[in-house]
Amino acid sequence: MAELEQNVTETPEVATEEAVAVDATSAPAETSPARAPRGRGGRPERGGRRPSSRPPRPKSEFDQRMINIRRVARVVAGGRRFSFSVAIILGNKKGKVGVGLGKAGDTTLAIEKAVRDAKKNMITVHLTKDSSIAHEVSAKYCAARVSMMPASGRGLVAGSSVRPVLELAGVTNTVAKIHSGSKNGLNNARAAVEALRKLKA
Repeated sequence: MAELEQNVTETPEVATEEAVAVDATSAPAETSPARAPRGRGGRPERGGRRPSSRPPRPKSEFDQRMINIRRVARVVAGGRRFSFSVAIILGNKKGKVGVGLGKAGDTTLAIEKAVRDAKKNMITVHLTKDSSIAHEVSAKYCAARVSMMPASGRGLVAGSSVRPVLELAGVTNTVAKIHSGSKNGLNNARAAVEALRKLKA
């Protein structure tokens, strides 16, 4: 009787050990967490640039063309101080155009100043149905002299900095001529703007 009771008490222990062994073999092995690739000094490598929190700038309705960019200097008591001078033409190719000049110690700031100056001095050009000018005009600015005349079917015939002024104003079928020997692009562009200002609807 004592032997029977001993067998009965030992049976559950064996069963539980076998169950534990079965569970250990059937359970999937625990996977260790994946480590991020390490760079120099044990630091995790960066996968790329961080996304910027700034919203994208809205695209401007005006196109711009740079006439020239120069490095200028002024003499002070300690020596020379250098800055940059930028001349820009701004227009929307739909009848609005302007010329601006900006000066600053950095090119980016000089461009921003030139754009603001061009928007401040912007004019509206009176165009015909075929995007030409209505009549012949001429203007003078400093030593620069420019004349324009309509020419149907010829497209845009112009040179120097007068051409980008007419392109950004949306003018076609027009012939422009420079009657002076001035090589100053800024003065030629301003003379072209003065000629466009004289147009009548």
